[in-house]
Amino acid sequence: MRPPVPVPTLSRRAKLVIGVIAVLLVLFTVIGTLTNVYVDYLWFDETNFTEVFWTEVQTRALLFAVAGVATGGLVALAVYLAYRFRPTFRPMSLEQQNLERYRQSVEPRRKLVLIAIAVVLGLFAGFTAQGSWETWLTFRNSTDFGTVDPQFGLDNSFFVFHYPFYRLALGFGFAIVILALIGSLLTHYVFGGMRLQTPGQKLTPAARVQLSVLLGVFVALKAVAYWLDRYGLVYSNRGDVFSGASYTDVNALLPAKTILVFVAVICAVAFFANIVVRNFALPAAALVLLLLSSLVIGVAYPAIVQQFVVRPSADQREAEYIERAIGSTLEAYGLTDVDYVNYAQDSDGTDVDPDAALAALRNDQATIPNARLLDPNVLSETFTARQQIRNVYGFPDKLDIDRYTIDGETRDYVVAVRELNSSGLSDNQSSWINRHTVYTHGNGFVAAPANEVVAGQEGGEPNFSGARDLPTTGTIEVDQPRIYYGELLNDNGTDVYSVVGAADGSNPREFDQPEGGSDEGQINSTYDGEGGVSIGSFFRQLTFAIYYRERNFILSGAVNDQSRVLYVRDPLDRVEKAAPFLTVDGDPYPAVVDGRVQWILDGYTTSDAFPYAEQMELGTAAADALTGTGTTALPDDQFNYIRNSVKATVDAYDGTVTLYAWDEEDPLLETYMKAFPGVVKPKSDMPDALTSHIRYPEDLFKLQRDVLTRYHVTDPTDFYNQNDRWQIPSDPTQDTSEAQPPYYILAARPGEEGASFQLTSALNAFERENLSAFISASSDPATYGEIQVLRLPGNTPFRGPQQVQNSFLTNNQVRPDLTLFNSDTSTAVFGNLLTLPIGEAGLLYIEPLYVEGSGENAFPLLQKVLVNYGDRIGYGDTLSEALDQVFGAGAGDVATDSDDPGTESDTGTEGTAAPTTAAPSTGAAPTTEAPAGGGADAGTTESAVAAINAALEALASAQQTGNFAAIGQAQQDLADAVTAYQAAQSGAAASPTG
Repeated sequence: MRPPVPVPTLSRRAKLVIGVIAVLLVLFTVIGTLTNVYVDYLWFDETNFTEVFWTEVQTRALLFAVAGVATGGLVALAVYLAYRFRPTFRPMSLEQQNLERYRQSVEPRRKLVLIAIAVVLGLFAGFTAQGSWETWLTFRNSTDFGTVDPQFGLDNSFFVFHYPFYRLALGFGFAIVILALIGSLLTHYVFGGMRLQTPGQKLTPAARVQLSVLLGVFVALKAVAYWLDRYGLVYSNRGDVFSGASYTDVNALLPAKTILVFVAVICAVAFFANIVVRNFALPAAALVLLLLSSLVIGVAYPAIVQQFVVRPSADQREAEYIERAIGSTLEAYGLTDVDYVNYAQDSDGTDVDPDAALAALRNDQATIPNARLLDPNVLSETFTARQQIRNVYGFPDKLDIDRYTIDGETRDYVVAVRELNSSGLSDNQSSWINRHTVYTHGNGFVAAPANEVVAGQEGGEPNFSGARDLPTTGTIEVDQPRIYYGELLNDNGTDVYSVVGAADGSNPREFDQPEGGSDEGQINSTYDGEGGVSIGSFFRQLTFAIYYRERNFILSGAVNDQSRVLYVRDPLDRVEKAAPFLTVDGDPYPAVVDGRVQWILDGYTTSDAFPYAEQMELGTAAADALTGTGTTALPDDQFNYIRNSVKATVDAYDGTVTLYAWDEEDPLLETYMKAFPGVVKPKSDMPDALTSHIRYPEDLFKLQRDVLTRYHVTDPTDFYNQNDRWQIPSDPTQDTSEAQPPYYILAARPGEEGASFQLTSALNAFERENLSAFISASSDPATYGEIQVLRLPGNTPFRGPQQVQNSFLTNNQVRPDLTLFNSDTSTAVFGNLLTLPIGEAGLLYIEPLYVEGSGENAFPLLQKVLVNYGDRIGYGDTLSEALDQVFGAGAGDVATDSDDPGTESDTGTEGTAAPTTAAPSTGAAPTTEAPAGGGADAGTTESAVAAINAALEALASAQQTGNFAAIGQAQQDLADAVTAYQAAQSGAAASPTG
C-alpha cells in the first residue's frame, strides 16, 4: 500500500498573522455594514418612515434566515447522513488507495468541514433570498384584481402575486435538492459508499437509499414545475405579434404539460420504490419515459401544430388569443377608456378653407392665446444668465412647465428653483467648511409666463413676472424661498451633505443671499427647519465620520450640539428611499403650494407578471431625445403592468416626504399599503392647493403612447396583419433618431370649451413621416387622466413633425436667416415644435427660433416664430405676425403678442398658398429709412449684411463680459438689421428684371 501523503501544516506565526488579518477584515466589514444600516435608520427616523425600514429589514432577515437555514441545514444533513452511513470496510483497490489521502485530510476536520459547508451555502442562499423580499410581501398581502384570466378563470392576483412566489420557492427547492445530491455523491464517493472503478457492487445499500430519495424528490419537484408551467403559458411569446397563450399553447402545450405532470409523478414513485425494490432499472426506465415524453409531447407535438395547423391560417387560428392579448394589454397599461375622435376627416391635409380657419382662430380664446413660445428645454442658460445672481446658485439643464391661476386667469409658466449648484463652487469655496457648512442651500423660485417674451432692448427674453430676483418677488407669492433639497445637490452622482444649525443662532454661518442685491455683501442665516439628523452627540459624530470618511465631523468647530446633517437631498432619491416599492418618474418639478416650494413627483407601481399583456423594457420605452438631460432615466426592467398610483411631494426647505394614494383602485398599491400601513396617505388628504398643480406624468405617457401605436387596432385580423400601425416621430429639432418628447400645453380640446392643461404628442404612420394621430392626456383635476386620440384620415398626407421642420429649413425666407444666425459668433436654436388642434379646423404647428451667441456667458433669446398650417408657412418676429401670414390680416389678433410693435403681414412666405385677399409680405414691413439700431440702408443688401455682422459681434462681446444692457441693445440692433435685410431682399425680388 502507498504510504499516506502528510498534510502540510502552517507555523504558529503564520496562523497568528492570518488570524489577525481575518479578524480585522471581519471587524471592518461589520463596522462598515452596521454604520450604513444605522445611518439609514436615522434617515428613516427623521422622515417618519421607520415603518418602511423595519418592515424591509424584518422581511429580509426572515427570508435570509429561512433560506439560509433550509439550504445550509438540509445540505449539511445530507452530507452528514452520507458520512454517517459510510461503509466500515472498503475493498482494496487502486481507486480506494487514491482516495485514502483525502479521507485522512477530511476525517480530523469533518465537523469543521460540515459547519463550513452549512455556513457558506446558507449565507449564499440567504443573500439570494433576501433580495426577493417584495415577492414575499406581495404574496402575503395580496389583493384581488377583480378581473379573471380567460383561460384558467383565476383572478389576476394569482399571476401577479402568487405565481412569482411559487416559482421562487420551487427554485430554492430545486437548488437544495441538487446541492444535497452533489454533496451526498461526493461524500459517498470519498468514503467508499460509491465505488465507480472497484469491481463488485457500485453502491452500498445506504447510498442507494439516500440517492433514490433525493432523485425522487427532484422528480417530484419537476412534477410541480410542470403543473406551474401550465399557468406560465399566459406569458408565452409563441405568438408572432402578441403576448400570452397562443392557439398552440392552449391546444397542444397545455395538455402536454398536464400529461407530463402525471409522468413525473410516476417517475418519482419509481425512485421511491427503489428503496424497497433495490433495482435502478425501474426508476431508470421511468426517467427515460419522462425524457421521451417531454421531447415528444412537450416539444415536437406543439412544433408540428404550430407549423402545419397554425401558420397556414394564423390570422384566423390566433384571433381569439389576439383578442385576449389586446384586452389585457390595454388593461395593464391603463388604456381601456381612451376617447378616439375622428378628426379633420373632410380635409386632404394640404388645402385649407381660409374663411373657416380664420373663423376658428378668431373664436379661439384658449389655444392660441396660451401658445407656448418659451421652451423649457432650451432656456436653462437664459435663466442662469438672468437669475443666477451668484455662482453658487444654478438651474437644471431642463426647466419645467406648470400652471398658476393669477387674478382668475390660468396660464402655464416655465418654472425653476434657484438651487445650490455644488459643482459651480470656485476653488476657494470648495473647502470642507465652505462646501458643507457655509454653502448649504439655494434660494428662490423663478417663473416666467410661457407665452410671453420681453419686448424692446431686452427683446426675446422671458418675462420673469411670476417670480424672480432675491428676495423673491412677483405675482406668485413665496413665503419660504430657501431650497435645501433639490436636483443639483449632488457631485457626479454622489449626494452632497450639509451640516446646518448652530449653538449660537446670533452668529449665522450659512450663506443665504447677497445683501440688497449687491455683489459686495451677503446675508447669512441659520437653518431652523425640521429636516436633517441631529449629530450633537459624540457617538453620532463618530458615526458620520466613519460613514463619510471625514474627520471634520469630530474635529471641526462648525459641528456642535445643535448641528444637523442633511443627506439624501435629491427629491427623486428621497421618494425612492421612502417608498422602495415605487418606480419614480424621472422628472420631478417644483411648485409653490401655500407659499412653500414643493417638489412634486409621480410614483408608479409596476409588475412583470400580468397575464397576456405585452412585455416592455421600462427604461427603453420611456426614453426620448431629452432623457438624461435634466431628467433621470428609468431602470431598464421588464414590466407589463403600470399604474400612476402615488403622487409624492418633497418640501424643498425641510425635506418632508409625503405620499398620497392617487389611484386608490390599484391592487398593487392596496397590497403595498397592507404591507406598509400608514405610509401612504389617502387621496382625500391631498390639499386643493396641491391638486391644482398635479400633472399627468411624462414617463407614463410615453409608455402609453408607445402601446397605442399598436393597440389602437382592436380587430384581431387587422392587428395580426399590422394594419394602420402608428409610430412615434423622431425629434425634428435634435440631430438624433430618438423619439420626440411629449409637450405640456394649455389648450382647448376639440369639442370642449376652455383651456385645459394637458400632455400631448403627435404620432406618425408606421415607417412614414405623415401624421396619423394626435394624443393628449388631461392634467386638470376634474378630467385628470382622460386620454383623447384624434384620428386623422389614414389616406391623406397630413404633415408630420419632421416634414414640417424640413419645410421650415428649406423655406426661402427662413433659410437666409439661418445662414446669418449660424455664424462664428452665434447659433440658431430651434425650440419645441408644438402641435395644436384649432377647433375642428385642423392642426397648427408652432415653433420658436432662438439665437445664441458663442461667448462663454452666451444664452439663447427668442428671435422668430414659425407657424405651419396645411402647406402654409408663417415666419415673423411675433406669433401674431406669423399667424397673419398664414391666415390673413387679423388672424394674429388672438395671440398674446399681438399688441407688440410690428406690421401686419398677410401672406405666407415662398412655397405657401396665400389667401386671395392677402398682400405680399416677408413678415416685416419694407421701409426706406435706415433702422434705428442697425444703421443700414434697407434697399442695400450689402449694408444690411454688414449691420447684421456688426450686431452679432457686439452681441458676442456683450455676452462674454456679461453686460446685460449691452446684450439687450445688441439684440435690438440684430432684429433691426435682420428686418432691413428682409426688406432689401423683398425689394430686390419685386424689382423688374428687364
